[in-house]
Amino acid sequence: MPQLDPTPWLAIMAFTWLVFLVALPPKIMAHLFSNEATSQDTETSKTQTWNWPWL
Repeated sequence: MPQLDPTPWLAIMAFTWLVFLVALPPKIMAHLFSNEATSQDTETSKTQTWNWPWL
């Protein structure tokens, strides 16, 4: 039964993980988004304390 022979599948799995862990992260991290998020409101809002009636 050739499908039980782990030799070719172990090499394929090891090479696949090598690609996932070494080659892909720098490509993903180097991606530049064309639409950067910017803050709409630069003024900080003043928060008010809550009035708890049971205290």
